[in-house]
Amino acid sequence: MERRVVITGMGIWSCLGTTLDEVRQSLYDGKSGIIFSQERVDAGFRSPFCADVPKADLKPYVNRNFRQFMPEEAQYAYMATRDALASARLEQDYIDQHEVGIIYGNDSVAEATMRALDKFRQFGSTAACGSGAIFQSMNSTVTMNLACLFHLKGINLTASAACASGSQSIGLGYLLIKNGLQDCVVCGGAQEANMYGVASFDGIQSFALREDNNASKASRPFDRDRNGLVPGGGAATLIIEDYESAVRRGAPILAEIVGWGFSGNGDHISTPNVAGPARSLELCLQQSGVNIKEIGYVNAHATSTKIGDSREAQAIAQIFGDYRVPVTSTKSQTGHEMWMAGASEIIYTMLMMKNDFIAGNVNFENPDDETACVNVIPETIEAHFDTFLSNSFGFGGTNSTLIVKNL
Repeated sequence: MERRVVITGMGIWSCLGTTLDEVRQSLYDGKSGIIFSQERVDAGFRSPFCADVPKADLKPYVNRNFRQFMPEEAQYAYMATRDALASARLEQDYIDQHEVGIIYGNDSVAEATMRALDKFRQFGSTAACGSGAIFQSMNSTVTMNLACLFHLKGINLTASAACASGSQSIGLGYLLIKNGLQDCVVCGGAQEANMYGVASFDGIQSFALREDNNASKASRPFDRDRNGLVPGGGAATLIIEDYESAVRRGAPILAEIVGWGFSGNGDHISTPNVAGPARSLELCLQQSGVNIKEIGYVNAHATSTKIGDSREAQAIAQIFGDYRVPVTSTKSQTGHEMWMAGASEIIYTMLMMKNDFIAGNVNFENPDDETACVNVIPETIEAHFDTFLSNSFGFGGTNSTLIVKNL
């Protein structure tokens, strides 16, 4: 018999805040976490915009010997996971006695790799890389570090699926729990916020530009005048569990994951199509058994790019038909959090659902011919909804869709 999968804890490290309360307020107020970076301009970036992600201070929690193994995104992930475990009331004694797993989204470790290899080239010796370099530079750095720090003995896996990584991590954890292979999994996504991890994106002109250099106006999903994404970063962690197991340990049950859909475009490596995302939505709806009119809100992947936003709008319209479901992209406030986004956007939407509002799609002023087919909400509204759908799509045509229901 298939088991129910619930969310019992959340933690986040974001440009909108580093606590759930801070992030909730930022979402409600339409606050932008995006800044103008003179550092990036001076370094040779075409676009001056990025999310302002606070540095994490692990000194009170993690000893120096272990910190040397942790690159920037692993530090963000530690802080988010620490809070998520606390909010789920998952104490270390319980973790030590049970097989708690971890599946976390991450798809690059650019700065740590670059710095280690720079030292190798500078000194002409591999020893110059440092003893922590290998653990910092592997894509699995987040899961290997967190599994050791929190003594997690269940599945230990990194979901590396471009900008769908965070969503895929939750989907994979959901499948394992649903089919009885795990009772509890720490899921999430992390993204380094330094300039080196995204320099090549800027090089192919993926990032937003504005003549007035107004950072808060740069990310404008679905808007007619969008011209590129804004890079972000941080980390987001969700604790997901078997419903019966969560009840037995007296966990706070926040919501239920009722469906996961996924697909591949099987097409261009960077240019999305409509068919692939539409299949992901369709599979998720079929698998969940949810009627489309039960869905009160769609958190769109929409990154503020011309083609990506238009193709997603067409996919949503194709699946939802005449039902004008409210749609926004929280990337209008955060920029694109990349490997983190699929997880953070579940948390952002959970905060909306639990507090009866929909955060507005900031900077949405005019649709174009292709984005006019969806019901984009431009400003925060008071709204009650009990079921939402969240999309995440990535390079290589990887698509992931989750449906979550309030409890």
